[in-house]
Amino acid sequence: MDLRILTEPQQGASYDALLRVARAAEELGFDGFFRSDHYRAGGAADGLPGPTDCWTTLAGLARETSRIRLGSLVTPVTFRLPGPLAIQVAQVDQMSGGRIELGLGTGWDAAEHSAYGIPFPDNRFDLLEEQLQIIRGLWSTPAGQTYSFKGAHYELSDSPALPKPAQSPHPPIIVGGRGPKRTPRLAATYASEYNSNFRPSDQVADSYVRVREACEAIGRDPDTLTLSVTMVVACGRTDAEIARRAEAISGKAAANQMVLRLTPDQLVEKLGEYHSVGAQRVYLRTFDLDDLDQLALIANEVRPHTRIL
Repeated sequence: MDLRILTEPQQGASYDALLRVARAAEELGFDGFFRSDHYRAGGAADGLPGPTDCWTTLAGLARETSRIRLGSLVTPVTFRLPGPLAIQVAQVDQMSGGRIELGLGTGWDAAEHSAYGIPFPDNRFDLLEEQLQIIRGLWSTPAGQTYSFKGAHYELSDSPALPKPAQSPHPPIIVGGRGPKRTPRLAATYASEYNSNFRPSDQVADSYVRVREACEAIGRDPDTLTLSVTMVVACGRTDAEIARRAEAISGKAAANQMVLRLTPDQLVEKLGEYHSVGAQRVYLRTFDLDDLDQLALIANEVRPHTRIL
């Protein structure tokens, strides 16, 4: 089972803070360092020193790390047009030597969009499907050929479809969410990975069943789709340590984000529970970017046990 670190920098983080955590995650042996793509803090967080742009950050990290996978979970389709986004991600993939992954979603925070003058249309699922088609189409078009697309919302004419990403045929695409029908279909049709977040293992299991059924419905081998889950943990050796870590993130983890208060042994057991329902990858949502000790604890006392899951 892969273990990845997921950060929420809109809650308050500079680029230097993110770099420090990314380098620590790499040195400690985690499989990936991902970040959300948001511009506004939620919960009780003040957001200081302010948001950092997702793909600007990942471009910097691409040059300042060497092994760890990097990506977004997830980039909203409302923030960027699909053509320029395909160029951005392909370039950052080249800069990283082929370590980038793109999580793409509809966007959900209307207040965030209003705060920065970003349109928040009702047809975001339609935009997501067209963006998935366009981005994959641009990356997959052979060099020397052009790509055109005509949809209800976007139109591309004779695009040179450049640059190409370093990874072939293209960087992995992640689709996630709780939708019972359309989300599984989009993941099965366009994604390399389906992510289920913030839910108990029985609910995650149900979402995996739906997405595997969606694969079978279009003739795709369900085993070609990686299944992942996101969780928030406060991990410590003692009750006091667990309580301190839970309190440190109490104003940043939203109400729908179930915080698991666990010892390392209990976290190993919990990961095994998710693995038993199909999870192959776990994103540990990290809100306290100053607490590198928790990363070291998980790396040293939890991660070795996940290698056999």
